[in-house]
Amino acid sequence: MAVADRVRRLAVLLGLLWAASAAAVTIDDGDYAYLPDGSKFGVVYVQHFEGRGLYAKGQQVASNARLSADVVMLRGVWFLDWGNDYGVVPQFLQPMGTVRTGGALAGADATNGMGDLVLVCPLHLIKDPTGRDAFALTPWLWLPTGHYDRSNALNPFAENRWKFAAQAGRIWKVSEAVSFELLGDVTVYGKNDDFGPAGATLRQHPLRELQAHTRYFLTPGTFVGGMVAHVWGGETQVNGIHLDDRQSLTKVLFTLAGFVTPDVQLMLSVGRDVAIRTGVREDSRVNFRFLRVFK
Repeated sequence: MAVADRVRRLAVLLGLLWAASAAAVTIDDGDYAYLPDGSKFGVVYVQHFEGRGLYAKGQQVASNARLSADVVMLRGVWFLDWGNDYGVVPQFLQPMGTVRTGGALAGADATNGMGDLVLVCPLHLIKDPTGRDAFALTPWLWLPTGHYDRSNALNPFAENRWKFAAQAGRIWKVSEAVSFELLGDVTVYGKNDDFGPAGATLRQHPLRELQAHTRYFLTPGTFVGGMVAHVWGGETQVNGIHLDDRQSLTKVLFTLAGFVTPDVQLMLSVGRDVAIRTGVREDSRVNFRFLRVFK
């Protein structure tokens, strides 16, 4: 089969795997730190990433399958003590954005507008007022509230299905300047019964992820950090036909963050995919985060 034909047949597959990759619950360095009771903050994320190599079963099938995206995400967070020993952190995330394609994937652009709303509520079992030691169990719930159009080759921000993830995260204070974080999660999926132009039924196996983060504090409010994550699983099936499209993805991210005022933190992260089994490999990613603390 010619590469062009294979790319056209993989266009739908790309849409599926985009959703699978987005579902992995990759967090920023320090997200599991617990803050004092009543602390509230709002966050704005601006992200850009792009790639051009399309992979299937670990082999590159096109080198000019250009894909780039600009994403904005709003987040609200509220820290609440639960008795003397525990804490909960109810929060929401609202993504939106635009995807552009070119080369072998030309014509699959997508502008979903508002994506699916995400509800999150970590239960903290260790409360360290310095934020340097923490352990929490976190449920994530995606609601099918975003704009979804089955005629689009890509629906990267709205999936027309429910999703749920369970995550556990631990932060250790290694020294006065160094902390280490380890997290694991699994995502399970409801069905999308309106998938593709024919309105097929899409099902997906669970997706799993492991993350390791480290931070080095230059000052109490400024740090540099690094993250490596591995995502695997998530094979899809359409109308009962298995697509053999399970993911195996390794990615890295490097971060600089600091408080520029007592209430405002800025974070800049750059990264890329190191290895991928299915989909378009990210050649570059830039994330910017603006965080405002409300007292």
